[in-house]
Amino acid sequence: MKCEAVSESSIKLQVSLPSGRCVTVSVLESGTVADLKIAAQQSLGQPFLRLAAPDGCLLDPTKSLDLSALKDEDSLAAVAQQPKIAATRYAFALWCRGSDRVVTWGHADRGGDSSRVQGQLRNVQQVYSTAFAFAAILADGSVVTWGEPVWGGDSSRVQHQLRNVQHICGTGHAFAAILADGSVVTWGHPDWGGDSSRVQHQLRNVQHICGTGHAFAAILADGSVVTWGHPDWGGDSSGVQHQLRNVQHICGTIHAFAAILADVSVVTWGHPDWGGDSSRVQHQLRHVQHICGTGGAFAAILADGSVVTWGHPDWGGDSSRVQHQLRNVQHICGTDRAFAAILADGSVVTWGHPDWGGDSSRVQHQLRNVQHICGTFHAFAAILADGSVVTWGHPDWGGDSSRVQHQLRNVQHICGTGGAFAAILADGSVVTWGTPDRGGDSSRVQVEFSYV
Repeated sequence: MKCEAVSESSIKLQVSLPSGRCVTVSVLESGTVADLKIAAQQSLGQPFLRLAAPDGCLLDPTKSLDLSALKDEDSLAAVAQQPKIAATRYAFALWCRGSDRVVTWGHADRGGDSSRVQGQLRNVQQVYSTAFAFAAILADGSVVTWGEPVWGGDSSRVQHQLRNVQHICGTGHAFAAILADGSVVTWGHPDWGGDSSRVQHQLRNVQHICGTGHAFAAILADGSVVTWGHPDWGGDSSGVQHQLRNVQHICGTIHAFAAILADVSVVTWGHPDWGGDSSRVQHQLRHVQHICGTGGAFAAILADGSVVTWGHPDWGGDSSRVQHQLRNVQHICGTDRAFAAILADGSVVTWGHPDWGGDSSRVQHQLRNVQHICGTFHAFAAILADGSVVTWGHPDWGGDSSRVQHQLRNVQHICGTGGAFAAILADGSVVTWGTPDRGGDSSRVQVEFSYV
């Protein structure tokens, strides 16, 4: 008896971008919306699309086509999304605002494996991190966490409180969430910021929260500050509490805080050897515009474009070797032990531990027209005006991009873990390098990027 193969029927759909560009895609009726999305992305040459049905409702990529009520020759709208990346010290998370999928890679137990909560990640708005865990805010204001449970990856103890969450901040080991009513919910390691019970009655009308490695500082609506966590590393601000008035911004190292006041002066507290004592340079800290921290030092950009540093000298707290070069500084970035400053002419000045990014002499001739700099714990990566990338620092921890240099073209954004970098290109592809188990190897998840 002769058997005849039965061919699966397909459905043709028109997919249009806001620009008016339109393509016809054909997919199997037994497929999913994700299959349709991938076909549209390939045909349009546009990654990270979100598809809307003829009635304007966004299509769920996880749903099958036969349940989506789509008919042959229907016209769909495609909305381009901007991918974002967050990082712990050991893993990356990539998502698009409003998407129902987060792609993670790196150390599985420290944020690199989100499979346990993937079904909960619906309409993701933002993703935050501690050193070992991630927390995602969804459109309904709820929160989903994963990674090392003790250090922020398990929010079950406070899950019922995590409603109408507006913003999340992480120390190295705990999270703090600001709710719509200005109150705060914390979880993670109790000694390092995860337990705010001692100051909970003070946490009202909170506007912003910043973290060191082991403590939090919250700015209230009246410009005062509330701190908690490890007392020696920023959690106890009692010594300077009378000075913390009209605070506009706070920055942290691993061990200390620095606050910019409304009169653009600076107040510091925490471990004195690691940034908490700015008395040596206090007279210079006038008209401060921005502060950046390494693991143990601060660098402040003044209104005239000069820079003042303090903290551990080997970790960036001593910039005397390059002080004459620090003119017209526009931006500063830090690794754990070094700083890199972008000047107005697009050149770069570095200082701090030479093996951790403080010595850029090997690539100095390439550092021209620099637009942005990102750091891991041990290395820097600079995006140039032409979209190429220059790296330096510890070669095994992100400082050597030679293996992927030919791929680093039209780079739009770079993010770093403790030992690896991830770059998003203009075509939506992702290129990674550095320590494999800290996110430097994304080969396992490359195919998943198409589904975001």
